Amino acid sequence: MATMSSAIPLTGVPFPRSEYERRQLNVLAAVASAGLDALVVTAHGHLRYLSGYDGSGGYFAPFPLIMVPGRPPTFVVRQYDEQAVRSYSCIDEVITYTHQQDFGKVCADVLRRYGLQSKRIGFELGCWNLALADVNALQARLPGLKIADTTRLVSSVAAVKGELELECMRDAMRMTDLAVRTFQGSLREGVTELEMAATMSAAIRAEASNAGGEVGLSGGTILFGERTKLPHAPPSQHPISNNEPAFLEIGASKYGYTVGMVRCAVLGRHPEVESLHTLVEEVYDALVAAVKPGTSAAAVDAAGREVLKRCGRKGVFRQRTGYQTGINWTERGDLSLEPGAQDILKCGMTLHMPNILCSENGYLFGAGAHVLVTERGAELLSQTPPTLYRA
Repeated sequence: MATMSSAIPLTGVPFPRSEYERRQLNVLAAVASAGLDALVVTAHGHLRYLSGYDGSGGYFAPFPLIMVPGRPPTFVVRQYDEQAVRSYSCIDEVITYTHQQDFGKVCADVLRRYGLQSKRIGFELGCWNLALADVNALQARLPGLKIADTTRLVSSVAAVKGELELECMRDAMRMTDLAVRTFQGSLREGVTELEMAATMSAAIRAEASNAGGEVGLSGGTILFGERTKLPHAPPSQHPISNNEPAFLEIGASKYGYTVGMVRCAVLGRHPEVESLHTLVEEVYDALVAAVKPGTSAAAVDAAGREVLKRCGRKGVFRQRTGYQTGINWTERGDLSLEPGAQDILKCGMTLHMPNILCSENGYLFGAGAHVLVTERGAELLSQTPPTLYRA
């Protein structure tokens, strides 16, 4: 094991150290409430939330952040990535390993040094970046270790945003709105999906309020015509023709806080998707009205499904209603708006509800809401109306 003093300044940490310490204390409180002696964090989004470092070096093997009540967090990382971890995180205690096969030994040594070899420790068993082989390597060296699944522990704390996080998300949403307006204003016959993507990215870079380039456009879904039937497909050289639909799911990002939006358009006329969008707007209103503190995630999901049930078109909706947002919103274990979900909404949570429906012939069309849960209900973060844009 190797350790060294922190000599490199925090060159890439966007928030003050006190903000990360606040988050760490909240997570440690959740650790204590769960009856755990320690927590091993390995999901990249959670690492970034708690330390500032995005975990990108951990594609090779896990970079666990070991959190023990009463002591500062410890990072266990590859020696090759140590300087980057120190520069882009607020963690002072960094222990290194060299090769993939060294991970289990070094991490087990740290846990043993802290007297945790036979304690109850939480691991993010259901998240990305932790494999069964990694857990087995630890347990082989610490047979008395008691492992608990804490897949949802950090995400449950991160679901409620602080003011600095909300400021990032509002800045990102202003750029997301700009991207949507650019999409609408640039929709013309013959433009390709890739050309549209380039035009939107250029608009974000040229925006005066984004002079420092802090906000960037994340890769989105831009689809024209028959290609709107392809979920999550990347943009291509396919052009739009007259009387065709256009689908957009896009999000700008600041410091890893991506704020997404779904908006759709028609160039000319397309009765099938136009009719579907009328239903989309009715579901949108029901979902936004259902978002209140104290409401369950399942109840919000049910509000949208009830609209579809009343009109006899339940088959047009084929996925969950939405999910919590923040840093790396694709982490597994985040709050999900779906049938049976028991999570209770709290003030300060942010939720993305894409609200994408599928027509009888397979066209995907929608208008989503990105909201902040407040005491008064849902605050819409976007200034772009959910109505269908007609070019």
